[in-house]
Parts: sequence; structure tokens; C-alpha cells
Amino acid sequence: MVKVLIVDDSAFMRNALTTMLSSDPEIQICGTARDGLEAIEKVASLNPDIVTMDVEMPKMDGLTALKNIMEKNPVPVIMVSSLTVEGAKVTLDALDFGAVDFIPKNLSDLSMNIVKIKELLIDKIKQIGRKGVVRRRIRPADSPQSPQKSGETPQLYVKSTGERRIGIVSIGTSTGGPRALQDVIPKLPKDFPVPIVIAQHMPANFTGPFAERLNQISRITVKEAVDGEAIKPGIVFIAPGRGHMRVVRRRGIETVISISDNKEEYIYRPSVDALMLSVSQYFPGRALGVILTGMGNDGLMGLAELKRSGGRIFAQDEDTCVVYGMPKAVVDASLADKVLPIEEMAGEIVNAV
Repeated sequence: MVKVLIVDDSAFMRNALTTMLSSDPEIQICGTARDGLEAIEKVASLNPDIVTMDVEMPKMDGLTALKNIMEKNPVPVIMVSSLTVEGAKVTLDALDFGAVDFIPKNLSDLSMNIVKIKELLIDKIKQIGRKGVVRRRIRPADSPQSPQKSGETPQLYVKSTGERRIGIVSIGTSTGGPRALQDVIPKLPKDFPVPIVIAQHMPANFTGPFAERLNQISRITVKEAVDGEAIKPGIVFIAPGRGHMRVVRRRGIETVISISDNKEEYIYRPSVDALMLSVSQYFPGRALGVILTGMGNDGLMGLAELKRSGGRIFAQDEDTCVVYGMPKAVVDASLADKVLPIEEMAGEIVNAV
């Protein structure tokens, strides 16, 4: 049984989430709270497995309550967020402070039917609640401060000698991905020798602010991808949340980004499968696919094709995943060349290229 504490100043939202989640026999709503102060008290007294936390509340807002909870009684927290650009920035702050994921404040904003939203939310609550708080392991060589842009490469991530075969790195992730990517991308050198393309499941208004934030704390350049732009070494391209990102060959010479606004057959946008399939087509035998924390199996089909084309695959290990879904699907299919804790992923990527 997964015990859930619902925190929201809106009685409607408390009731909606209670009705939705309690329909599953494996979920128990152990309590509700109307503001951050009440949330802190009930986390301590009720010991929930997971908390849903509204951002804007009277007396104490969600971010302040989140920081207090993570310091004193760490528990997985899912933020209930507005899907606006401003809401995205606050939600990204929450992820930095220790929240594991977010759900939309207005569930009707999502381009999925309510039944599908309910299924995904229940599955997410159960998987994250059972896993508990993922402890981040800090190496002595890792700085607790955000690295500034510089030309320096940490000693741990100096490339070993050898012939370079990899021409592109393609990364896919979902739940827990923003934190995982912040454990990887800022550790890469400014002069990283190949392009990096990333599909992170996120709403349309979130991917731009997320790319900006990742760029600010990284040596390498990070940007939200634009349709038609050429991919270049030393640049990380984040797929926009409004559609699916692929790489395509233009005039048989230049490799560029292609963004499709159509939902197509994929459940999630941006689709990891769509990105990996395109990478396997245009970089046969020269692609490194990386699959990080996330629910479901998006990426499995694309990475299977990438593997068949002669590429290499790294998967995040179970211990450091918020949800060991997407990497597990790849590992269980015997596709992964290496299964790694997140703190080792950057060094292995550098050595692979």
C-alpha cells in the first residue's frame, strides 16, 4: 500500500486527486493539507510514502514547504504545477530543491484523455512511492556548486586515447530526468567533440526554460532545438515539448534538426523512440544512445534499431533512477553495453566519444 498526502489550498483539487488516486486499491490517501505549514506537520506525523504539493498556497508556499521537508523528513514530492512559462520556472526550482516530478494543475490542459491521465498518474504515484527518496552519491571530485562555463575539463572526464567512432550522442529520459541530466551535462567539457540530442518528456512551455537553466550551469552550450538548424559538435539540443524531434540529412551532406508538431503514434511528446530511430538511420554504427530514469518503455524500439545499426547503448542503473522503467526495458532486452550509476555516466560518455 502506497500512502499519499495531498497538499493543495483548493478543495476542488484535493477532492479531484483524492477521487482519482483512491480508485486504485494499492493507494491510500493518508491525509490532506491546505498549506505548506500543515504539510510539514502532516509529513512528520503521518509518514506518507509520497506527497503531491501545490506551488501557490497561503501561509507557506509549496517551494518553502518542499525545502523544509527535504531537509527534515525527506520523502518523494510531486509538484502540482501550472503549465505556463512562469509555472515552468517555479517547477524547475522545485526539482532543484528535491521534488521528483510534477503534474499539471489543470489536468484538462494535457492533450490526453482523462482516463489516460488517471492511469499514468496512478502508475507514477505507485512507482515513485515504492522507490522512496533516491539518495545522490557525491564523489570527492564533484563540486557541490554549479560549474561555471570554462574550458576546463574535470580530470575524471578526460577522454582516453583511441580512434573516435561515435558521431553523435542521443539521450532519452522522463520522470526524474531533469535532475539526472543535471548530473551529466554540466560535467561535460566545453569542447565536447560531437553533438548531443536529448528527448526529455516535458510540456511545451517547460523545455525552453529547462534548456536555459541547464546552459547556465554547464560548460558545454545547451539550447532548445529549432526546426531546420544544423547540429554541431559541442552543442546540446533539447527537444521542444510541442512535438517530436529527429535528425535528418539535408542535401545529403548537412545533418539538421527536424521538429514535427503532429502527435503521430507516440504516447509521449517529445518521443524518445522517434529521436533514436532517426539517429540510428543517419548515424549507423556511429551513435551512442543513453537511456536515463523514466516510466514506461519509450526508447526501447528506437534503441533496438540503434543497436542493430551498430551503435552503443548506456543505461542508468536501478539504484540511482527515480523510476527504473525506461532503462529497465532496455536492460531486460539485453541492449545495454553498460549499466551505470548516474554519477559515472558523464565520464563514460566522454570516454566513449
